[in-house]
Amino acid sequence: MIVKARRIALAFVLVLLVLSFAAELMAQTPHVDVITIKGTINPVLVDYVKRGIEQAEDNGAQALIIQIDTPGGLDGAMRDIIQYIDSAHVPIVVYVSPSGARAASAGLYILQAAHVAVMAPSTATGAATPIAMGEGGEAEISDELKAKMLNDAIAYITGHAETRGRNVEWVERAVREGISANEREALDLNVIDMVAPDLETLVNMLDGREVTLLNNQKVTLHTQGIAISDVPMKAIEKFLYTLADPNIAYILLSVAMLGITAEIFNPGLIFPGIIGGICLLMAFYSLGMLPVNYAGVLFIVLAFGLFIGEVLTTSFGLFTAGGVVSLVIGSLLLFQGAPALFRVSPWLIVVVTVSISGALAFIISRAIKIHRKQAATGSEELSGKTAQVKVALNPSGTVFYKGELWSAVSENGEVGVGKEVIIDRIEGLTLYVKKK
Repeated sequence: MIVKARRIALAFVLVLLVLSFAAELMAQTPHVDVITIKGTINPVLVDYVKRGIEQAEDNGAQALIIQIDTPGGLDGAMRDIIQYIDSAHVPIVVYVSPSGARAASAGLYILQAAHVAVMAPSTATGAATPIAMGEGGEAEISDELKAKMLNDAIAYITGHAETRGRNVEWVERAVREGISANEREALDLNVIDMVAPDLETLVNMLDGREVTLLNNQKVTLHTQGIAISDVPMKAIEKFLYTLADPNIAYILLSVAMLGITAEIFNPGLIFPGIIGGICLLMAFYSLGMLPVNYAGVLFIVLAFGLFIGEVLTTSFGLFTAGGVVSLVIGSLLLFQGAPALFRVSPWLIVVVTVSISGALAFIISRAIKIHRKQAATGSEELSGKTAQVKVALNPSGTVFYKGELWSAVSENGEVGVGKEVIIDRIEGLTLYVKKK
């Protein structure tokens, strides 16, 4: 056993040495790193981009290519990503890819912040007008605030476009008027620097290109034929990114509500309560990264309270009906005022509402049935049952019921031995009966 343990330890050390050597070799071998953004821009992507830039700086990559396909996203997350690009000590190439991809809204801002902006064939960019999100939405903000938001966005994007030597007038129109362009139009208008059909071609096209980094540091790229190293999302990053989806957040909130309600209806089941609690925590995390309308949240909380009220008061469905109405209203308001990419699918709202209503209807119907069912134990269980007279009732005597003899009193005259009587009630240990 000792020899075997030593061999395992030695093998483990050798694996660590090989991995260390491979990492060192990678740092010394000319290469470019690639990270991939696909979907909405949110705080999870900020950490991913930061890690990608730091890794490219640490391992001596010639450049970091951010392959992007996004309809837009949150302004705060976008600005954080751009700050990391601005302060990077390695050239950052933003590549709108593959064919059919887009860098819309927040994607255009990130594209303009890149040291080198590239698009693949059949891609698009633009439509960068800022939209107010969260409580109130676009409709409830004043014209003055809208103007401030617009001017701030224009100043931000044109500043980066001017720094990178690109078309300031066009990007301003993309913000002010919401215009877009395909890759050829963008290249002709000097919105981007080049068009490349794939990563390998792009890497070779970058060879010899000079870029200016922070503090006017000029770097010439040497990328001809060098290796391409993919830097994928970690499993936890993929998981958290999946949570930051409005439909997922809504499902988690609904499952949490149903699970906790089921646990309260049936104390001791444990499993529904555990699942509900976990989903509730994940829903809080998800909603924390999304532009939530708090009126919608309050309606959903009210729905949950009404469902709980059904358990505590047994209103025979009245609280549940109110809860379902509140749930529907809250679902519709939850992301009210946000762009389409941050809204819950109407079909999902229908499916969730019908599912929760059906589940609660089943639970409540069972509760009502149990409530109305005659008691199976105790004195109440005897009422209405049939007993046999063993000692004549005149009016007192003895009756036989389920293997036991009971003192009994007839409430409607004498009853002879062997006759059957109906138990009316019990007082102490005496049964009061009536002729059958």
